[in-house]
Amino acid sequence: MMGSGVLKNRTAELPILTERLCLRGYRQDDLESVFRLRSNPDVVKLLYGDPLTREEVPELLTKYMSPPRFDADGDELKLAIERRADGAYLGNLKLQILSVEHRQGEIGYALDPQYHGKGYAREAATAGLDLGFRHFGMHRIRAHCDARNTASWRLMQKLGMKREAHFRESEFFKGVWADDFIYAILAREWTGAPEAE
Repeated sequence: MMGSGVLKNRTAELPILTERLCLRGYRQDDLESVFRLRSNPDVVKLLYGDPLTREEVPELLTKYMSPPRFDADGDELKLAIERRADGAYLGNLKLQILSVEHRQGEIGYALDPQYHGKGYAREAATAGLDLGFRHFGMHRIRAHCDARNTASWRLMQKLGMKREAHFRESEFFKGVWADDFIYAILAREWTGAPEAE
């Protein structure tokens, strides 16, 4: 029996394979793919940070590649989303520990716009939620996005997440006052992922 304050595991067995995708750790040869994603203004416009320059990407990739600690508040796994059919880099998925004591996590994702509308984000996020609930034993996983990011919050709804908050003009974000949506789902609400107590 698992009580609060304990995650079931401290590492993830990678790669994680889904029907069409491979979620894996980052490699040095991902440099150009990460640059293409993180320098794209359409990707970054509703994310924190500005488009990255080519000179800034190696430092970010090194951070993504460092062996992940996953046993303390704030620790995160950053996984590359790769299409199994041809090895194309689609984007990234993040799973972060918000609170070990309360078994709370957060999921996030960013995909290259050329791969939008094909169900890849949903497939990757489903694998991320499975990882959080089934493998790590999280109790609750949240996600948040700028309220203008319709595709992101609609995906959260498709995943069965519930909107718990709408923070109005909560940040002065890239020159405008922005609203923030918070969505979350509990382990017992996640299909096939029974709550571990």
